Amino acid sequence: MDLFNNPIAFIFSAVSLIIAITIHEFSHAFAAEHLGDPTPRLMGRLTLNPLAHLDPLGTLLLIIAHFGWGKPVTFDPFNLRNPRRDSAIISLAGPASNIILATVCSLLMRLFIAVTPENPASTVGVVGIMIVISILRSLITFNVVLAIFNLVPVHPLDGFNVVKGLLPEDQSREWAQLERFGMIFLLILVFFPGNPLSRLISPVIEFFLNLFLPRSGLV
Repeated sequence: MDLFNNPIAFIFSAVSLIIAITIHEFSHAFAAEHLGDPTPRLMGRLTLNPLAHLDPLGTLLLIIAHFGWGKPVTFDPFNLRNPRRDSAIISLAGPASNIILATVCSLLMRLFIAVTPENPASTVGVVGIMIVISILRSLITFNVVLAIFNLVPVHPLDGFNVVKGLLPEDQSREWAQLERFGMIFLLILVFFPGNPLSRLISPVIEFFLNLFLPRSGLV
């Protein structure tokens, strides 16, 4: 969404993305704390303050290109009771929190649509409800996209550690050897002609958006 052509929609989208990133990174820190690793808390990441989770370059690109990312939450596997399993749980916590938030927003969106009168006596209230619905729609979209993107099993995305935690120990060690090539794989997936990453995740994103976004004339 272009800042100058549609500043209101841009603001809604930017705020939604910041909220999605904040919830995502906070959930990593929250899971690590409850699984025995205080590292994220000691680094100031166990907070819902967006400033603790926004990456400077990612934030700049958010403003310029309407795409951004947050600072990865660092945790120490040696502090965990079951390092392989708990690392997977910590990694899964981020995308899971985005799906949960999208679910809550979807329920709220349906509620606001249900209480909106077909022939309102005043347009002021309807305009307010439309604004809320637009914000909820934006929140659903960005949370779904962030969750599915991060579940791609390529380092440094969360899906890599999730797969590593699900594999048997021997195969998990072999899988871990791919970590060094993660950024190369990710860049290929993003910039290779035809955008393989988009082809991979778009059907999944569409499935969840169709599930969460109600079909209504209001939206």
